[in-house]
Amino acid sequence: MNIEKTVLEIGLAKPLTVLHITDNHLPLYDENDSPEIAAKGKKRSREAALEALAEEMAYGTEHCDLIVHTGDLIDFASGANIAFAKNVLKHEKMLYIAGNHEYWRCDGGIEDMNYRLISMGKLKELNVKLMFTSRVVGGVNFVGIDDAYHQVEDWQTERLRMEVEKGYPVVLFLHAPLFEQSLYDASVAFWHDGSAYLVGCDEAHLIPYPEILAAGQRPSADTKRFAEYVNGEKQIKAVLAGHVHFGFESRLPGGTMQYVTARGDRGNVRELTIL
Repeated sequence: MNIEKTVLEIGLAKPLTVLHITDNHLPLYDENDSPEIAAKGKKRSREAALEALAEEMAYGTEHCDLIVHTGDLIDFASGANIAFAKNVLKHEKMLYIAGNHEYWRCDGGIEDMNYRLISMGKLKELNVKLMFTSRVVGGVNFVGIDDAYHQVEDWQTERLRMEVEKGYPVVLFLHAPLFEQSLYDASVAFWHDGSAYLVGCDEAHLIPYPEILAAGQRPSADTKRFAEYVNGEKQIKAVLAGHVHFGFESRLPGGTMQYVTARGDRGNVRELTIL
């Protein structure tokens, strides 16, 4: 297991240790799933993915106060994946928000906000809050928002405002990171074709996808307001995210640190100590 150790100083009376896991891409399927899902599952190593997640969860259980998972725990919305993930998410230390692969059905549909809605019925079996969650631990309010398809709705921003108003320092966790120039540059270099894009980027930084996909990347008015709020809210002390599959640290335009963690199915995690 590769542990990236990070320290965030915000003036806590007692240190708080958080294990950030993301992008495990579990490839479980069975005879009840479609041929398309089975074909995708065969392309990944079941054993390696399960072993990595087991090691990560064991470490978080023993050494950390909280485990934050920022999505793509599963690679596609199969019955076997959902059943397994349901048990993982029961862990008392676990906080979780969905990624785009939680909703993926391998059916060739255009993945956007409407696509996500179709999958939500099946994902209710996880028994977790998919689009917004929060928990105060050790004097810090951890707030999770589903931005899996690179958009955030106004109601989510308003719920975030309500959490901020409680007065605790906030650590925001998302699946897809917020736009920041150096992360954008690193993402384009890593993916070559730019296939992982960020939330809240302007027209000049849209990845040159075909328009049908670029339309999903283009931030809505709601998403722009969300990004502006996060960048300007000093009570938000850090943002945790995944999605791009490599580790990165940088400051958002307003000065808040954003910590992006590399993919968990390769044994990567971030141990964040908050002081």
